[in-house]
Amino acid sequence: MSNFSYLRDERRPVEVLVFRMDPLVVDEFIAIDHDVWTLGEAHMAGLSRIPFLSKEVWLDDSKPGEVTIVFVWDTQAEWDIVGEPVFQQRLQDEFNSRFPHPVELIAAPHEDSHFGIHRVTRFERTEP
Repeated sequence: MSNFSYLRDERRPVEVLVFRMDPLVVDEFIAIDHDVWTLGEAHMAGLSRIPFLSKEVWLDDSKPGEVTIVFVWDTQAEWDIVGEPVFQQRLQDEFNSRFPHPVELIAAPHEDSHFGIHRVTRFERTEP
């Protein structure tokens, strides 16, 4: 019996954002990020479905206050739609109004590579 799946020959665009903030506000950041950014982008008006396949938030215990967010988008075209500047500014304004703490974007590797990062295979467990 197979307890895994393996997909290959994908070309899913990947967005990676790394933020730095006071370690004491990380949990608040994660909660507000979910409410504003995750749900906002997932339910953008005019889309027939959620445009990304997954969004993960990673913490590194050796770097308190650093939060890495990784999106796997279904297509670059859908990511581009969600990236519309007026929509993004509206979400940013809402986030800023709810999260009053300083936060710094310290890395965006997908931008450094000119949006060239893609997921091409995925191996995952299908049973506990």
